Amino acid sequence: MSALTLTPRALYEEVAELLRQRIFARELEPGSWIDELKIAEAYGISRTPLREALKVLAAEGLITMKVRRGAYVTEVSETDLADVFHLLALLESDAAGVVATKATDAQLKDLQALHAELEAAARPGHQDRERFFEVNERFHKRLLEIANNRWRDQMVADMRKMMKLNRHHSLLKSGRLEESLAEHRALMAALLARNAAATVQCMQDHFKHGLEAAV
Repeated sequence: MSALTLTPRALYEEVAELLRQRIFARELEPGSWIDELKIAEAYGISRTPLREALKVLAAEGLITMKVRRGAYVTEVSETDLADVFHLLALLESDAAGVVATKATDAQLKDLQALHAELEAAARPGHQDRERFFEVNERFHKRLLEIANNRWRDQMVADMRKMMKLNRHHSLLKSGRLEESLAEHRALMAALLARNAAATVQCMQDHFKHGLEAAV
């Protein structure tokens, strides 16, 4: 790796983003120790911005700081995962209900376009799971943007980072991708029908089944 150079964004924020992506890519596995000296040398930085970056990741829940032992990539327990899914189901189903009643036709077309990308990524014989992960994330993010509540957006963003520590374990389970797509179809149908109650239920079911596949 080449040395990092300071940009208008603080150096520790750049380091935090690099480590965040390495965690999501599982280059740094849950439970693994963060070798501060090795990482600082690899990035060509001092340990000060690295430690500031680790504080950011600890606040997000991605890093766990242990007294006299250093920093470790967080291991997500079944209880943690269940708690995160429960809260996400509440927040995103509420957002979905708002979208069903208040979205413009153009905004619903945005969601339809993203759903079409999901369909393409899950096409039998040509499945692209990484693409499905990426488009699914954009779909949920766009739905939240349309619902337009920045406080909810921040809470969801933080919890979705925790979900990414476990994401590959859920959709990789046999049949889960197809099930997830079917749930998205039902959600999209409820949104287009502007049926808020059905939309809320579809989103809650989506997270319920996602948790079942993740544990």
